[in-house]
Amino acid sequence: MGMLYWGNAHPGWLLLILSPFISAILFNTYLSAWFVWIVIVGVVAWRSLPWYRLGTLVTVVINLVSGGLGHMLWGLLKDYQKKRLIVFLDPDQDPLGGGYHLIQSRIAVGAGELWGRGLHHGTQTQLSFIPEQHTDFIFAAIGEELGFVGCIVVLTAFWLICLRLVIIAQNAKDDFGSLIAIGVFSMIVFQVAVNIGMTIGLSPVTGIPLPWLSYAKSALLMNFLAIGVVESVANFRQRLKF
Repeated sequence: MGMLYWGNAHPGWLLLILSPFISAILFNTYLSAWFVWIVIVGVVAWRSLPWYRLGTLVTVVINLVSGGLGHMLWGLLKDYQKKRLIVFLDPDQDPLGGGYHLIQSRIAVGAGELWGRGLHHGTQTQLSFIPEQHTDFIFAAIGEELGFVGCIVVLTAFWLICLRLVIIAQNAKDDFGSLIAIGVFSMIVFQVAVNIGMTIGLSPVTGIPLPWLSYAKSALLMNFLAIGVVESVANFRQRLKF
């Protein structure tokens, strides 16, 4: 999606691509919001698609069908899978099961306050209240032991990496290299947003590691390979001659 946006795809078209997935979620959670979403999708299709009448009709039908299919697929999920998807909204529903990680993670992040409890001095992390603190929930350990300041430092480091990727994309000598850089940028932003989101209870627990910080061998290797490919694009960019 990031590469399509960078390639000047119409923003409305990108929203329409995602609309069936969103319809499936809203149909099974907030039915009233689903009806509002159908209206919004119809308006976007009417204003952005070239054959607005036919395009709007097809878009609305697809979203209506997606809601029904989403309900069918939801019924095929196992109980623990459903719980993982919805427990982040209210982890207290299952404090010793599916909500345990989220509760303990939020306690750890909040306990760090401004400066943190000090490296290797966090109670939640050192006493193993957070089971996966070295992989999926590494950000909770950072929040408790290094505090708000440490979290900001980590986020600033990711921001600088992403800024570098955007600069490389802007200065690439061809569209292919530019799209590679933006693709890697989108991949990193997605991983960081989902991982930190699940740590503080804003997204479901998905098992996506935090790039270059979580103990995840294959993800670590792929992220380094991706950065290496982007640096290759940077090395072959057009240089100004004076």
